[in-house]
Amino acid sequence: MDKISFAGTAPTFVSKVGIKAKDADTLSKYYQDVVGLREVARKGQSVILGAGETPLLEIEQASAVRADDPHSAGLYHTAFLLPARADLARWARRAIDRQTPITGASDHLVSEAIYLTDPEGNGIEIYADRPQQEWKWNGASIQMGTEALDVGNLLGEPGGDVPWAAAPDGTMVGHLHLRVGDAKEAESWWQNELGLQTVAGFGGSAVFMSTGGYHHHVAANSWQSRGAGRRDNDRSGLAWAEFSSADAKSEREIVDPWGNVVRIVPAKR
Repeated sequence: MDKISFAGTAPTFVSKVGIKAKDADTLSKYYQDVVGLREVARKGQSVILGAGETPLLEIEQASAVRADDPHSAGLYHTAFLLPARADLARWARRAIDRQTPITGASDHLVSEAIYLTDPEGNGIEIYADRPQQEWKWNGASIQMGTEALDVGNLLGEPGGDVPWAAAPDGTMVGHLHLRVGDAKEAESWWQNELGLQTVAGFGGSAVFMSTGGYHHHVAANSWQSRGAGRRDNDRSGLAWAEFSSADAKSEREIVDPWGNVVRIVPAKR
């Protein structure tokens, strides 16, 4: 990876996400064609996609699974962080030219983001961070918001008129956003298990957490899933999420109160 985003310099950060799919090949083609990932390997019935040579997403064929339930615990979205604003402008221009269906486009003050949904209902965020020197903090809390994305301004970014070819080297999973039954319980779990610090919260229904001063590596909300119990293993969607940790001496696997599987691996610096 030529360029490491600020998100990837933190002590703990998201390194890879695993998804169970009813049709892994169709889903793989979507992430290659629309998101810009490339196939880097195959492992049994799993397709591993990434940017450059870095694996970011593993799609596991699981023909017998039922469709994901958006009101249950699980994946809200996987957020792919592009190295530069010009990369987001290139992606957006191509999406407009191809009339790619999207579900939203927001300015979060710390970042600019475009949202979409894959063919099996998994949420996706494509985003670029604003320079961290421009982020506004109030003590340990960061100022984030949801405003309309100024698409015209984005498309005018210098270098944004270069045709999009693929997700550039340096693209990473910037953060993971989960559906949970209780955001406060999720906050305690992530703090205790991975040492994440809370940087923002919204009315007890959503929490944003990170390490190393990033705006968030993990978000958890109960907007659609309040009171949800453990996730059904026979559903499509999130299979696991992998985090790289500078404190990890060996690989281990833990499970949150809703059955979301978290793998922790030693960070490679």
